[in-house]
Amino acid sequence: MKSPERDVQPGPADGPERAAGGRGRLAGLDGIRGVAALFVMVHHCWLMAFPGYPANTGPSWLGWLLYGHFAVVVFIVLSGFSLAVSPARSQWRLGGMGRFAQRRAWRILPPYWAALAFSLLIAWTLVAQPGEGPPTAKSVAVYGLLLQDLFGAPSPNGAFWSIAIEAQLYLVFPLLLLILRRAGAAVMLGIVTALVAAIGLLAPGVPAVGMLMRLTPQFAVLFAVGVVAAGVIAADGRVRRLPWHWLAPLAAVPVLVVIVVQGSVWTVKHYFWVDIALGPAVGLLLAGVATGRPAALVRLLDLRPIRSLGSFSYTLYLIHAPIVVAIYQLIVAPRVPAGLPAFLTALVLAVPVALLTARAFAAVFELPFQRHRGWPALREAARARLSRMRAAIRPAP
Repeated sequence: MKSPERDVQPGPADGPERAAGGRGRLAGLDGIRGVAALFVMVHHCWLMAFPGYPANTGPSWLGWLLYGHFAVVVFIVLSGFSLAVSPARSQWRLGGMGRFAQRRAWRILPPYWAALAFSLLIAWTLVAQPGEGPPTAKSVAVYGLLLQDLFGAPSPNGAFWSIAIEAQLYLVFPLLLLILRRAGAAVMLGIVTALVAAIGLLAPGVPAVGMLMRLTPQFAVLFAVGVVAAGVIAADGRVRRLPWHWLAPLAAVPVLVVIVVQGSVWTVKHYFWVDIALGPAVGLLLAGVATGRPAALVRLLDLRPIRSLGSFSYTLYLIHAPIVVAIYQLIVAPRVPAGLPAFLTALVLAVPVALLTARAFAAVFELPFQRHRGWPALREAARARLSRMRAAIRPAP
């Protein structure tokens, strides 16, 4: 689905982080990924049922579903945080750029390319994304090479735009670590924020700078916030005991008040600055969750169903849009009155179908690439699994 505000994220493409000293994963972070991915999917059901975005044409009590874009803010900050956990335990050293690039490609590309094929199949045989024509050969090349934020082509999946942006953030990640290691977190974050703010200020009057807005440059600030927040993992006890979980709402409330007062049309128009303003609140929340606070929230996020949802949230993000569009356009729209009835019907039909499909899809195209770090290990695991299957179906003598 082509989201009018380009509001889906990709950011869930990172695996479970490990706590400082290798003492196990950080409880709650997978749950955040899962909840954010689910929110994006529900948001897209809302967009289909209530046209008119960025105006809220649905019930006022559902107005919060208009802001699926803010799941992107969470995903991007979480992406920076997740990638920085290991370097934070190693004096901010990456451990080799080649190794980092290989592991990132191994993690994000197989499920992405499989989802691209899935999306093309649906767009060519069932229904294209809203506002898009059928994908072309250019679409295959542009989206296959992760160049969709640089070149225009009919989109097979409106969620894919952010995967390209996140891949570009991976390219600057080693530089962020270098600056952080040599000059400190404040300097690194200050440099990134100053550069991005300059783009935002100059873009309206300088066409060459305005072209950079295609890259959604505010995400660089969000990513850097996540990197800095990961420092809490290796911090001393005094820093870890700071009330991060209370500082997070204090940082978020002023921004949320502005959003409520100004309304959705103004907020969407100013997403560049609103995203930057919300970034610190998300970073503080992640620091709190990483240190186990608030305990009730961490326990909730670490419940098995929510944690499990997070384990395949990347796949859910990648494939939900074609499923939502196909179900809404082919089943819901012709039979159900527009508005709230259509929205509720879409939820009942599209959400479980997307969840089940994503889980099965992830079992083939995502989870094996999380568990095995290269082709030799993956081939060996596949052979072992095939042997077990043959043994199970072999008739007894």
